[in-house]
Amino acid sequence: QVQLVESGGGVVQAGGSLRLTCTAPGISFSLNNMGWYRQAPGKERELVAMINRGGITNYADSAKGRFSISRSTDNTRMYLQMNNLKSEDTAVYYCSFGNNWGPGTQVTVSS
Repeated sequence: QVQLVESGGGVVQAGGSLRLTCTAPGISFSLNNMGWYRQAPGKERELVAMINRGGITNYADSAKGRFSISRSTDNTRMYLQMNNLKSEDTAVYYCSFGNNWGPGTQVTVSS
């Protein structure tokens, strides 16, 4: 069973930055496609960014140019660097490994 844990969320002012981290003990993140998703209050969960086993990345239009997804060189961590944050980025952010999900981390952007 894959136990994913997200960290790095918090409260930040608009225009600020945060870096989210996803870890899963004993799992090599090169073995499956991974992604960052988010869910805002009253809205459905949506894709933010994905990275496949080969390291190819894909972003939602809302994240392009501001967010960057990456894996550590030892494939034990996945990151989401978020810059120029906006109030509409406020949500719970989840990492995924295949069909496995973490519990999420709250990101709140104050205007």
